[in-house]
Amino acid sequence: MKKRQWMTMVLAVAVLAATLASPALADRKGKKKEGGDAIASHPNDLKYPKLKFTVPEAKDYRHELSNGIPVYIVEDHALPLVDISIMLRIGSFLEQTDEGLKQGVAPFTGTLMRQGGAGGKTAEEFDEAVDFLGTNMGSFTGSTQGGASMNCTTMVLGDSLDLFFDMLKTPGFEQERLDIRTDELIENMKQRNDDAQNITGREWNWLMRGESHFSSRASTVGSVSAITRDDLIAFHKKYWTPSTMMIAISGDVKPEEILKELEARFEGWEAVQVDVPWPPPAPSYTPKPGVYHVEKDIPQGRVRIGHLGAQRTDWADPDLFALQVMNDVLGGGGFTSRLVKRIRSDEGLAYSAGSGFGIGDYWPGVFMMLYQSKSETVAFAAQIAVAEMKLIRDEPISESELDTAKASFIDTFPGRFDSPQALAGTFMDDEYMGRPADYWRKYQDRMRAVSVADIQRVAKKYLDPEQLVFLIVGKWDEIEPGDADGRASMKEFFGGASTELPLRDPLTLKPM
Repeated sequence: MKKRQWMTMVLAVAVLAATLASPALADRKGKKKEGGDAIASHPNDLKYPKLKFTVPEAKDYRHELSNGIPVYIVEDHALPLVDISIMLRIGSFLEQTDEGLKQGVAPFTGTLMRQGGAGGKTAEEFDEAVDFLGTNMGSFTGSTQGGASMNCTTMVLGDSLDLFFDMLKTPGFEQERLDIRTDELIENMKQRNDDAQNITGREWNWLMRGESHFSSRASTVGSVSAITRDDLIAFHKKYWTPSTMMIAISGDVKPEEILKELEARFEGWEAVQVDVPWPPPAPSYTPKPGVYHVEKDIPQGRVRIGHLGAQRTDWADPDLFALQVMNDVLGGGGFTSRLVKRIRSDEGLAYSAGSGFGIGDYWPGVFMMLYQSKSETVAFAAQIAVAEMKLIRDEPISESELDTAKASFIDTFPGRFDSPQALAGTFMDDEYMGRPADYWRKYQDRMRAVSVADIQRVAKKYLDPEQLVFLIVGKWDEIEPGDADGRASMKEFFGGASTELPLRDPLTLKPM
């Protein structure tokens, strides 16, 4: 990324310098527009034409290789740069469905494909070859998808593609780099309990998903030490196959030329059909409402309050658009949201506060309200947060709040397509996720259609005070009683019952 930013900056500066040298531009400086209005004397006087934005159609950019791989190509010849991304249907979810896989082998494979050498080159030789071209490339395997990417200048595109496909097809998984990566992960594990944010995230995931689901399962010194080079080779051979790939390309390319380059490099790489269970398995765990706390000697308590969110089953479901607006009003909209106004601005209890409402693609997402506050005011802030959650269920929001929240989605919508790279990537992601072809074209209208009544309806349907899970990391003996003014106490929730969660050993994650 840094290389690309540097190349872009150099080229942009050159273009700017040439432009500023233009006599025509210099002559216009400070003059009135011919036959028009004078230049505005103040920014407040500036007037802009109404933005008319039409979402491009994916079919106009879609191509297909002879092996069936879809390729989205968005040309942009402003700068001699090319971006290529590949996505494929793999992920750590396979560790849960394929009994032969060890925990962590999927992300290990994705990382070591780039770091462990390729195409017969040692790791050091491969790094030097990539650096010599000034190219940037990488690979990864996440929870529910894997991928690789590269960016380079047009003049070294051919050589960069050669190295890129070496990485994709014949990674070396050098043992020394595997050992280094293992040591890095173990060193990182040792720091797990140093930061309360890490503790909060880990325990929250377990409270929402349980400890065994792949989306919340965490590595241990035992799991990472068990992974061998043979494990990586086997995972790559079985799952990194063209049969589930799709490609997005943007920049200084011509479709017919880049497609020919791709065909040549995929030749001989058999698109073996692999049995990938889809969608990924959902968690079987059901969150248990209550107050949970982890003891940590920190000056402020870290708090998350929430429950399961919603799951997308229909891309046109009006609830999903109303939920986004509702969350923006409640706590997702920054300084215009209710939680920030009440907890930060009105009461001064926290520097930051907010909410998120997760809409899951394969299982329900998570709704949560979160903040940090001094130990003695954690309970008061929790009281306010729960009250605001109940209020948005029980009373209609104002038209002003509705308009502000909807505008934040509608007015920023064109930014999703503000670059050729974003456009190509969106098209590829649409196909991966199965979004309808008209989803983005109807997005703004569906947002505009959200009403005050819709907000209250979805709030009643999806926000349930009885199902709330409270997670607090901090000094419980100072947090539980509340503040000296007696405004609130943690004992007012769930009849005063609470569960202490043990701090975990950072290497084994067993209770300490």
